[in-house]
Amino acid sequence: MSHAEVRRAGDAPMKLDLVEGETYCWCACGRSSTQPLCDGSHQGTGLDPVVFVARKSETVWLCTCKQSEHAPMCDGSHKKQSKKSA
Repeated sequence: MSHAEVRRAGDAPMKLDLVEGETYCWCACGRSSTQPLCDGSHQGTGLDPVVFVARKSETVWLCTCKQSEHAPMCDGSHKKQSKKSA
């Protein structure tokens, strides 16, 4: 099944304080108005959020460029993408 194009939602990661045992849904499509978390805007796109449970309470940086190879965590891909478009 084909899916819609992933949209770049930002040019820098977003800080999020995770709570141990809580479930989070990271927006993988780039359409959510509640970045970096999913708001259901992916419906009908063929794309799904990345669902994960926090293993511990900690502060993390979640990807908004949607190109991270370690999604949902930022791996610096936004820096590479910015240089390509410059």
